[in-house]
Amino acid sequence: MTELDRFDRSILSLLQGNARMANTELAERVGLSPSACLRRVQRLEKVGIIAGYVALLDPQAVGRASTVFVEVTLHSQTEEALAAFEQAVGVCSEVQECHLVAGDFDYLLRVAVQDMQEYERVHKRELARLPHVARVRSMFALRTVAKRTDYPL
Repeated sequence: MTELDRFDRSILSLLQGNARMANTELAERVGLSPSACLRRVQRLEKVGIIAGYVALLDPQAVGRASTVFVEVTLHSQTEEALAAFEQAVGVCSEVQECHLVAGDFDYLLRVAVQDMQEYERVHKRELARLPHVARVRSMFALRTVAKRTDYPL
């Protein structure tokens, strides 16, 4: 792991809040010259600490107001079964996250859909047809209480 000093941590904290911040403003806020700040940002990108830049969208505004958490249990946990499932689930555009987990089921998915009718379609046409699926258990989020995209540094 790359060591982060106070300047790196400040840069990362500010960019997590606003990745479009101009380098001159970023440099001023962290107390570096613009060229030194830019070199640090480029280094953080090169070593993979900054993995990329995205625009965060309002799910309701893009027709994805409902969040469904899905527990998936496979028939088998062989390397081949896990690999086949993971490759296939990666193609399903409604699946926002897929985590291999330890516990009573194999995967936890976060699915974003417009409503329960759309989830029914996704469940029938995509999730239930994924390779090696033995059981799918769905939980609908009633309301998002807390959601973060930034990591504490």
